[in-house]
Amino acid sequence: MAKQTVEVMVEGGKATAAPPLGPALGPTGLNIGQVIADINKKTAEMKGMQVPVKVIIETTDKTYSIEVGTPPAAALIKKEAGVDKGASNPKTEKVADLVIEQIIKIAKMKEDNLLGKGLKNKVKEIVGTCHSMGILVEGLPAQEALRAIEAGKFDAKIATGKTELSDAERKRLEEERKRLHEEMEKMRAAHEVRAKQILKEMEGKENKKIRTTMLEAGIPIKIVDELAPAASKEKAAAGAPAKK
Repeated sequence: MAKQTVEVMVEGGKATAAPPLGPALGPTGLNIGQVIADINKKTAEMKGMQVPVKVIIETTDKTYSIEVGTPPAAALIKKEAGVDKGASNPKTEKVADLVIEQIIKIAKMKEDNLLGKGLKNKVKEIVGTCHSMGILVEGLPAQEALRAIEAGKFDAKIATGKTELSDAERKRLEEERKRLHEEMEKMRAAHEVRAKQILKEMEGKENKKIRTTMLEAGIPIKIVDELAPAASKEKAAAGAPAKK
């Protein structure tokens, strides 16, 4: 029998007949409401994440099957960490802490998409993504966690593939997430105070010099842009091609 495949990204548990799904299914002659209900049932556990979905249709008898992929590793990490986004500057900001069981869980979910051979190497790949997002692993910066994994510290847990957390562990992680959030807010407030001090000290000076001084003082670029936004001419010059 001839087959047709519709591939889309949907929000877990919240697919609708709106684009891109509805228009893609319309020409197939399927009961769109039923297909959407089936997709939402299959993706209910992935609420809040973008999920790749394939609807494989037998064109002769209008039967279909649904294949659900896994969201990107970063989306799974954010879900496990209970955060909406990673750190804007992972080197200085830490937004959450995951335990090795959560890393193993994500690695097993994404195992078909990871390059590493064996679960241990796949776990290391997920920890590498944590590094780029400002996510701690077992209370350690991701680079230190990678060294601990390499040294065999978590071999027993990786070997068993344990992914479940106790209520006490989940409570501790939630408390740690709140602590890190409070630390980030305090750090941001301190940066804003220092940035405003620089603004006052350099009042009347060229904006470019003010921005440079702020950056050299370790002020995050987001705060620099808020308090001393780059002039349009500076932005245009930065984006202009070099003269030959």
